[in-house]
Amino acid sequence: MPTGSTEAEPTPDQDREALKRHRVLFRAVARRKNPKLRRTDITVTDERIVKRAVKAAALGNAMEWFDFGIYSYLAVTIGKVFFPGGSDTTSLLSSFATFAVAFLVRPIGGAYFGPLGDRVGRKKVLALTMIMMALGTFCIGLIPSYAAIGFWSPALLILFRLVQGFSTGGEYGGASTFIAEYAPDKKRGFFGSFLEMGTLIGYTGAAGIVLLLNTTLGDDAMNSWAWRLPFLIAGPLGLVGLYLRVKLDETPAFQKFEAAHTHSATGSAVEAEAEFSHLSENAPKKKIGEIFAQQWPTLILCIALVGAYNITDYMLLSYMPTYLTDTLHYEESHGLLILLGTMIALMCIISTIGKLNDHYGRKPLLMAGMLGFFITAIPAFLLVNQGSLGAVIGGMALLGLSLVCLLGTMSAALPALFPTNVRYGSLSIGYNLAVSLFGGTTPLVITALMGAFHQNVMVPAYYTMGAALVGVIAVACMKETAQQPLEGSPPSVATKEEAVELIESQTPEPRF
Repeated sequence: MPTGSTEAEPTPDQDREALKRHRVLFRAVARRKNPKLRRTDITVTDERIVKRAVKAAALGNAMEWFDFGIYSYLAVTIGKVFFPGGSDTTSLLSSFATFAVAFLVRPIGGAYFGPLGDRVGRKKVLALTMIMMALGTFCIGLIPSYAAIGFWSPALLILFRLVQGFSTGGEYGGASTFIAEYAPDKKRGFFGSFLEMGTLIGYTGAAGIVLLLNTTLGDDAMNSWAWRLPFLIAGPLGLVGLYLRVKLDETPAFQKFEAAHTHSATGSAVEAEAEFSHLSENAPKKKIGEIFAQQWPTLILCIALVGAYNITDYMLLSYMPTYLTDTLHYEESHGLLILLGTMIALMCIISTIGKLNDHYGRKPLLMAGMLGFFITAIPAFLLVNQGSLGAVIGGMALLGLSLVCLLGTMSAALPALFPTNVRYGSLSIGYNLAVSLFGGTTPLVITALMGAFHQNVMVPAYYTMGAALVGVIAVACMKETAQQPLEGSPPSVATKEEAVELIESQTPEPRF
């Protein structure tokens, strides 16, 4: 019998325990490479809840653009009420400068609300931004005119525009994140398109109300008191939106991320790591500095995409009525009526664009929109400047078809740029920096450039082409994300059958 220590033969129970540990470790490694391995990692969505979430988010977006649309469509009237004296151009520039003021604080709002939404949840922050937005808009309708209180009138207007801008800084990033995290991966473009349908509904509602008031009451009544009515409507609309939002649960992606982070922080077993390792590696980054440090390449891409998109968006949906009225001397009601028809047409096809980008990809639709603006901007404005109704409608249609490719795709493409743990914060910061620098300043910049170039009517076309060229480069640099899980989130499917297909497509169980 040999001397010295010898290892005892493992018992059958010990063999089974070792085999169990090997399987757990194998699954942990496999899930690090592919987080879709197990059923618990897959979110099966409830279509009724998804539709409710989309409705709540889209209504908030409609409210945002209703508020901003009102200001755009009443720019001439607001210039007379709050900035009397001087030439019409000076009053209009002052009105657009106040319009742009709200965008100066949007990045601050995004930097505050975005990381807050990554920490405490999307739902709570979206409810807060809804309250602030409605309050700011409602209060604008209560401000006395310059004739009544002098300097304090434009000062109060600027104050409440700042409130609007600060709250809106947390709106789009949160709403698009909210829908993206609720929607199944293969239908994210379709559901996301309803967020921008909210944009068009907001603009359409604002244009419709202003058109109705202008036609029925006339200039004297509008300048005296009727301009207040659209702003006052924002109060009850905000309460409806708030009710819809507080009735919803937090997004499934954020709930799973939060549970995974909590579980991995408190658990001590190997199984905890195996179950949630692919999520817990993405612990929340609460500091803005960390977002800039870790996400800066994607932030630059986001700013380029959003900047190009917003210049074209604000040029057509915000500035065009003023262009038709102030430059081409159209009746204000006629310009709004043409824009109303354009937006209703876009609303009819935007969900189709959502389906198309789910099927063919985000990049082809975004590239079509950017190239469309670059190629058709000059022909479109040449048509508009002919002045006849048919030519104006034709020019607006060319620009509208390009814009709807962006509208129906951006709300699905932008949230997919960033991982779950910093999605709300990163998107809010990048989106609002771009909107502040380029989007909200579009009416002001175009008006100023036209003044500098002796009212050259093609200035808006050249400005649009420059923005579109930047957009083409940005789209070429982005990666395709259609039909793929959001980074840092588990896969999301519409049915249990899809979940089973995903499970069956994964690496088979090891045999020992």
